[in-house]
Amino acid sequence: MLTAGVARAQDDATAAEANTGVAIFAGGCFWCVESDFDHIEGVKETVSGYIGGKNDNPTYETHTRNGDREAVRITYDPSMVSYDALLKTFFRTVDPTDDGGQFCDRGFSYSTAVYTLNDAQGALAEAAKADAAMVLAQPVATEVLPAPTFWPAEEYHQNFHAKNPIRYRYYRNGCGRDKRVKSLWGDQAYSGIDKK
Repeated sequence: MLTAGVARAQDDATAAEANTGVAIFAGGCFWCVESDFDHIEGVKETVSGYIGGKNDNPTYETHTRNGDREAVRITYDPSMVSYDALLKTFFRTVDPTDDGGQFCDRGFSYSTAVYTLNDAQGALAEAAKADAAMVLAQPVATEVLPAPTFWPAEEYHQNFHAKNPIRYRYYRNGCGRDKRVKSLWGDQAYSGIDKK
């Protein structure tokens, strides 16, 4: 009985994994990326964190000098939203032409990147990058890279937009994020996001 129970649990875990996808996007301030992707049907979880640096266990205080980008790990249901659709939304929520950061946040830690988990994601990400460059009619600086270890950020950064809505709105408006994205992308800005 125990063996059958363990086998069933393993089968359930495998089935759950098959019904779950993961995407990792760096799009400037992780509070904003997390907030945007929390408004997409089929997204199950977003986690703010750090990726790409030279040392383990980066923190908010060390991530810039460590060479990490702020990023968000997105867990989603592929039967409700595709990786391709998430990529399209990602590019239309950032300024992918800016190689020096995003909006008021400057420097490598706030630059854009798609971190891929396999070759299929890599091919889709390169295609989405090419599409963005074609639509914008200018070069896209966003990097497409194989994902190294993703390190979740401190708890106070998680769901910051929900826990601190006034401070979050003040930051987002003051940073000029929405204004720049709408100016750059026009009607395609925030494609796929339900802001209800």
